[in-house]
Amino acid sequence: MANYDESDVVITGLGITSAIGQGKNDFFSALIKGQTSFGIMKRPGRQNGTSFIGAEINNLRSVDSFSSKRAIRTASLSSQVGLVTLHEAWSEARLYEAEPDRIGLIVGGSNFQQREMLNLYDKYGQQPDYITPTYGFSFMDSDLCGLCTEEFGIRGMAFTIGGASASGQLAVIQAIQAIISGQVDICIVMGALMDLSYLECQALRSLGAMGSDKYRGDPDKACRPFDLDRDGFIFGESCGVIVIEKAVSAKKRNVTPYAKIKGWAVGGDGNRNPNPSYEGEKRVIKQALELGRLTPDQIDYIKPHGTGSLIGDEIELKAIKDFKFSNAYINTTKSIIGHGLSAAGAVEIIATVLQMGKSTLHPSRNLINPIDNSLNWIRDKSISTNIQTAICLSMGFGGVNTALCLENLQ
Repeated sequence: MANYDESDVVITGLGITSAIGQGKNDFFSALIKGQTSFGIMKRPGRQNGTSFIGAEINNLRSVDSFSSKRAIRTASLSSQVGLVTLHEAWSEARLYEAEPDRIGLIVGGSNFQQREMLNLYDKYGQQPDYITPTYGFSFMDSDLCGLCTEEFGIRGMAFTIGGASASGQLAVIQAIQAIISGQVDICIVMGALMDLSYLECQALRSLGAMGSDKYRGDPDKACRPFDLDRDGFIFGESCGVIVIEKAVSAKKRNVTPYAKIKGWAVGGDGNRNPNPSYEGEKRVIKQALELGRLTPDQIDYIKPHGTGSLIGDEIELKAIKDFKFSNAYINTTKSIIGHGLSAAGAVEIIATVLQMGKSTLHPSRNLINPIDNSLNWIRDKSISTNIQTAICLSMGFGGVNTALCLENLQ
C-alpha cells in the first residue's frame, strides 16, 4: 500500500451500472470472467429495419428506496441509471455525513438522451399539444444534474461537460481542478449513459466508427479492439460514478481511499473530425507522467482507449509504444463491456481501480491476432499481479485527448 498525504486528491467512492453487472462486485466478477452481454439491441428506438449489435442493461435495480416516485415517472433511461449508480457511490463514500453545499456534481456527457427524444417525437410529432410539460426541461442535459442534486440534496456546483467519448475522464479532470481550487470539498463525477437511437447508430456506422453486420450471426465476436479483424466499436450501455476529494476530507468521515490521482492532462488537436492524432495522444501521456513525477518504467498497467477503430487503435498503440512502458500490462475493457461513449472514461477508471485493488487484470475478449504483438497483452485469461501505478487514456471526437495516472492505496 502506498503512503499518502492529507492534501492528496483521492478516489473514495465508486458506482457502476453496466450490461454485464450492476454494482461494483457483480461488475468486477463478470469482468474477470470475461463475461459479455452482446446481442442485437432491442430497446425501442434502437433499430429501424437494422440489426445494430450492442450490450443493453436488463432489469435495472430499483430506486424506490431512495428516490421519489414522482421523479422516476418523468426520468429518462439515462437519468434512472444515473440515480441508481450515484446511490452506490454516495453510500460507499458516506456522503450523507458531508455538508451538502460542499459537494459538487459534474456529469460527463452531452446530447446523451437522443433515443428518448426520438421516441417522444415519434409519439407526439403529429400532436405536439399533448406532449408532457416536463419535456420543457427534461430534454436538456442539465436535467440529469437537477434530478441528482434534488434527490441527494447536493448544493455545490453542478453541471455537464462534453468531450464526446472522453467526457467521463474529462469530467474527472475537471473535478480534480474543482477540488484543488477549493470550489468544493467533494466532487462527484458521473459518466452518463449515452442513449443512442438508430439515427446515431447509423451515422456512426456510416462514418466507419461503429462496427458492421460482419458478426451479426455471432455478436459476441463483434467487439475486438486491437485485433486484426476489428471493424469498429460496439456500443455498450453503462454509467460510472466516482467520488473525488482530498484525503483530509475523507478522513473526517472515516473513509479509506481507493487510489491517489497522481497526474492528468487534457489536450486538443484543433480538429473537428473523428480521426485521431498521434501527436495529441502522445502529448497528454507525456504531460500526465510529468505532472505525476512518474517515468514509463514505473507504470504497471495501461488502460487504453481501445475502441476497435481501424485507424484509432493503430494510432493509439503507436503513441503508447513511443514511451517504452517496459513493465506495463495492457488489456481491453471495451472488448467485454462495449463502448459507453460519454460514460466510457469514468467506467474504465472504475475498472482500473477495481483491478488494482484485487491485484487481478481482466482478460481481453477476441484478441486473437493483435495488430502489434510486442506489447504485454492480457489475452484470453485474467492474471494475478501487483498493480501499484496505472495510466488511463481516453479520447473523443473533435480532437479531445486525456490521460490520467493513478496510484493504488488499497
